[in-house]
Amino acid sequence: VGNDAEVGAHFHDTRGLGLANVFAAYEEGVREFDASLGGLGGCPYAPKATGNVVTEDLAFMFESMGISTGIDLDALVRVRKIVAAALPNAPLCGSLSRAGLPKGFAAAR
Repeated sequence: VGNDAEVGAHFHDTRGLGLANVFAAYEEGVREFDASLGGLGGCPYAPKATGNVVTEDLAFMFESMGISTGIDLDALVRVRKIVAAALPNAPLCGSLSRAGLPKGFAAAR
């Protein structure tokens, strides 16, 4: 791929390596990533693939690294609660939802 090509990436978190894959792709110059709230989704073409990379965790990772995503993490956590209530039988994934934002966390600017 030439340097002028715009490339996006989409990863699943099947073995817990989704964010590591995102970071590796970021280091190679990728700047657009697919992710899904709570990791919802899967792939009919990838047998045993679990959910997609969790949007909340991806945004938190980048913001923690000082890389602004433009995503309001507090609002995203609130939306996740709405989705969880609307889809009570859907398994949602993600670490940020379990642990919450760290005390004093400030998003990148």
